[in-house]
Amino acid sequence: MVPFLRPRVEGDLGSLLDDPAWLHQVVDALGSPVNLVLPDRLARNVAEFRDVYRAHHLSGGVYFAHKANRSAALTRALAATDAGIDVASLGELQHALGAGFGPARIMATGPKSREYLWLAARTGVIVNADSIDELAETAALVTAYGLPRVRVMARLSGFVTTGTNVMSRASRFGIPATGTAALWDTLEKHRDQLDLHGVAYHLDTTGLPEKAAALEGCLHAMDEAVQRGLRPRAVDIGGGFGINYLDDEKQWEAWTTELTGAVLGKRPPLTWNGHGYGLRNEAGTLRGALSVYPAHRSVAGPVYLDRLLRTASAAHRRPLGTLLLDSLYDLHTEPGRALLDQCGAVLLRVEEVRGDGRGETLVRVAGNGTDLGLEQHGVQMDPLLVSRGEPGPEGPAGVYLTGNLCLEADFVTRRKIFLPRLPRVGDLLVFVNTAGYLMDFSAGHALMQPTARTIAAFRTGDDWRWCLDERYWPVTGREEING
Repeated sequence: MVPFLRPRVEGDLGSLLDDPAWLHQVVDALGSPVNLVLPDRLARNVAEFRDVYRAHHLSGGVYFAHKANRSAALTRALAATDAGIDVASLGELQHALGAGFGPARIMATGPKSREYLWLAARTGVIVNADSIDELAETAALVTAYGLPRVRVMARLSGFVTTGTNVMSRASRFGIPATGTAALWDTLEKHRDQLDLHGVAYHLDTTGLPEKAAALEGCLHAMDEAVQRGLRPRAVDIGGGFGINYLDDEKQWEAWTTELTGAVLGKRPPLTWNGHGYGLRNEAGTLRGALSVYPAHRSVAGPVYLDRLLRTASAAHRRPLGTLLLDSLYDLHTEPGRALLDQCGAVLLRVEEVRGDGRGETLVRVAGNGTDLGLEQHGVQMDPLLVSRGEPGPEGPAGVYLTGNLCLEADFVTRRKIFLPRLPRVGDLLVFVNTAGYLMDFSAGHALMQPTARTIAAFRTGDDWRWCLDERYWPVTGREEING
């Protein structure tokens, strides 16, 4: 059995990838690699999250996690929707303001320098504070510079569950949910400087039970705040809604099974030098745990949010969405990856195809592992092969994709990739659905190799057009508005 991992491709992204000549023209013009983004897709993704809000009769903000992609085109396109944006640095805050977001639609999160905190307070965005000290520093800035009261969220972590014990990983972010008395004291002390907008959490997990426990913990904290005379209005549940990367669940199940067999030596290797992605063979016994992103997810994106809101509270035995509604609280979310579903691809040109002398085939591309963060984020999926000219003979080909850095570790992925045929020099390998975290999150200029140029692709009538990312605005190519 050939362990293919065919990517899921839908809508405009699929239409664009059906035009090989267009893709080759872009790479010929700009070099390899090329990041391609589809800003028009964002509005649809925002609408799908809004549909979940409406189904639960909830109001609140959908704040895109800017760190998922630095594209100017995507940020500007998002500004043309009703979504907000979650910024995590001074640079991201400046970018959002310059892209068309008003302060009312911006949430400032992440570790904050004094300059970042000052601009956030100065412009009037919501400050999602990570600690009591950060709240006190914000209040001091308001006093020192005569600023209006700043809307703040208090990020919590370390939630204690009731009933069934839910394991929660320790986090370096947030105020312990078990020790909020000092938080309320600080907010009461600085009433004239700080306006408590609500409480928040953001967990680095795909586990639904852990997120449900955190949401229940936030609702309890909101009750505490009200009892202290504060007036919180919103709960921010962060992101982590995920993407379904693969077209076929059976292929994912087959690959994980085959990887287990390879680690145990029951089949030929599926990874470079026996890399096990967290699994290991100890005297014929499988140890460890598979440490990869669940590439096929039947519950992801807006569907995941809906499932979370329908989850019953352990304490109240009622859906968490219903508890939010009954309390008249707004719900804020911070999707990153999920809002970028089907919004981009990375194009890589094949530079060399050769054997390694041990029976394996190495395919070197014009790009490297930092241009495509598959390994860093544990995402497993095959690229699409776009031939230049007539394709070669059909037949599955297992290859390793190496990069253009003079480093043994420079693999686009340490997993053996199975393609429908052996690629040739000049062909393109296209990794799809990479706009969320995979495209430019870790890109660098190692060994003075160029990083990817980013382009925005958009339709005008039946034709596809493109421009450099920084030249795109929501009115780009929309000449009909001048008629």
